[in-house]
Amino acid sequence: MLLLLLPLASARAQEASLVSVQTPRGAKQAFILIKPQKPVAAVILFAGGHGALRLTSASSMGWGAQNFVVRTRDKFARQGFMVAVADAPSDYQSARGMNAIFRMSSGHTNDIGAIVSYLKKQANVPVWLVGTSMGTFSAANGGIGLKNIDGIVLTSTITRADPNWSIRQSHPHGVASMRLSALTVPTLILSHRNDGCAITPASDTPKLTRALTKSRKVDVVLLDGGNAPKSEPCQALAQHGFYGIEDQAVARIAQFIKSN
Repeated sequence: MLLLLLPLASARAQEASLVSVQTPRGAKQAFILIKPQKPVAAVILFAGGHGALRLTSASSMGWGAQNFVVRTRDKFARQGFMVAVADAPSDYQSARGMNAIFRMSSGHTNDIGAIVSYLKKQANVPVWLVGTSMGTFSAANGGIGLKNIDGIVLTSTITRADPNWSIRQSHPHGVASMRLSALTVPTLILSHRNDGCAITPASDTPKLTRALTKSRKVDVVLLDGGNAPKSEPCQALAQHGFYGIEDQAVARIAQFIKSN
């Protein structure tokens, strides 16, 4: 029993730090870094919503603490991953944060690339992009635009553009309307079968799989169960954010990354 507990205790002892790097376009890109001694891979986690965490330290933020990938960052670290929780860049720190247009832009691609370059200097391990909800625009963008990404994970993926969004005409199917045919890396699609958010239904998963024509491997995982929601359907403490089944969700992501 002691042998089983030692790795967990060691992982918990890993200290998080706040890192800020300059991007090619001159912005500052901050992120929380958790670095195990011998990481097996690195994951960059992209929160949903407007994504402006407004980090002031590795444990203090102005928004987003309950977001699925933010609140589970230590769980990813305990899987042996070097973890970077990405904030919005310095010029997108307002209450509006990052919209879908910016998340799909070349500027954002290069911002993500700056994080990747930093992580590669820390450890020569595969780098994966993990996005949730609006963060799936970011993960897909990085996978399409960067050549040094080893895989992506899309959780609670945006597959229907909100009627009020300016991308309604150009990207009616959200991430599924992006140039996913350019993705060649392994891709995991993770959803809650009962996600009640109108723009991320699990039933839309085929939209994504049909578009991923060149990915070396595409897996779909649909989860069930969890706790009764404490938030609106599109918020973090509901099925949309895998509330109550966080361990299971992270474990399935980790399994896919480690097997690819």
